Amino acid sequence: MNPPPTPSAAKRPTRRWLPYAIGLIALALIVLGLRPKPAAVETARVVVGPLRATVSEEGKTRIRQRYIVAAPVTGQLRRIPFKPGADIVAHETVVAVIDPLPSSPLDARNRALAEARRDSSRAMLDKSRAAHELARNELRRIEQMFAAKTVSPQDLEGAQLRETAAAREVAAAQGAVAQAEAELADAAPAGRTSPTPVEVRAPVNGRVLRVFQESERAVTFGTPLVEIGDPADLEVVVEMLSRDGAAIPPGTRAELEQWGGPAPLEGRVQLVEPAAFTKISALGVEEQRVNVVVDIITPLEQRRSLGDNFRVEARVVVWEEERALKVPSSGIFRRGGEWAAFVLRHGRAELVAVKAGRSSGPETQVLAGLQEGDEVILYPGDRIQEGQRVQAMQVSR
Repeated sequence: MNPPPTPSAAKRPTRRWLPYAIGLIALALIVLGLRPKPAAVETARVVVGPLRATVSEEGKTRIRQRYIVAAPVTGQLRRIPFKPGADIVAHETVVAVIDPLPSSPLDARNRALAEARRDSSRAMLDKSRAAHELARNELRRIEQMFAAKTVSPQDLEGAQLRETAAAREVAAAQGAVAQAEAELADAAPAGRTSPTPVEVRAPVNGRVLRVFQESERAVTFGTPLVEIGDPADLEVVVEMLSRDGAAIPPGTRAELEQWGGPAPLEGRVQLVEPAAFTKISALGVEEQRVNVVVDIITPLEQRRSLGDNFRVEARVVVWEEERALKVPSSGIFRRGGEWAAFVLRHGRAELVAVKAGRSSGPETQVLAGLQEGDEVILYPGDRIQEGQRVQAMQVSR
């Protein structure tokens, strides 16, 4: 019989494999130590919520209806007592007073010429009235024949045109007679007293916006005196790129910000002007721009401090959706002509093709490729690759 193994002999196999086990553990620790750490990334969830696409540009307010009051006669303007901002009442407030120049008397030769022009004008008036009566009688006959279907529509149209032309000639002749008679009546005889001062009254309610001629001076017919308007009746003119203006229909909702008040003003697009114009940008680039006119909907009580030619920031809402699948715009990028995103799945970055829709700037609509709840890596840049280990450090909401 063999003798039983001693305790030292039983431990020899274990001691033989012990160095190998220690080496494997050390190797594993080295591999783990050399293994790259997961890249720290910022992520955000794909969510469903309200989203809108807007076009933002600077604009200026302007009074909708402006009136320039001009001198109705030639004469000496008295000093205008009003300053910009003064309240005026339509047809009551006298904004200016003009002393007309006295008329010069006509000598015998000029008076004879004026009387001859008057007589000639009266003769032309009688002739035009006779021609008009003839054209009207002809039109009546043609209308009766047309009702009996004995003439063509072209004959009826020709008769109507001739009657209209004859009526216009009568009106022109009447004007010539009135002008000739006024010339004779305006020629005052020598020793005539000075004419009565002419009072120029405000045409509408509102305020004085600008005084063109404040001091006393001689003015001619048609000289601008004051500008009048209602500061409460405002609209906003926004210069937009023509490609943006073409996509904005009338009635589109708009928000007016940075006007000086605590809250944005509500507005509606009244019209997009049909003609664009060229403007040089601050960077020296030629741009085709078009004026977009926005009506202010917010009540006057909430915007009394807003005046004419004030600067505002207009944000026109071209599209909006209450339940849109959206993702932060910093989470998608272009790759090969298409949109893509890195989604965090099982601790690794997975590249996903994305079909993007409308964008509000900070957020973009997702039409395909992502689902609600997906965790998207923000600002991936070139440091994130497909299959790379990543670790979310912060979740944006």
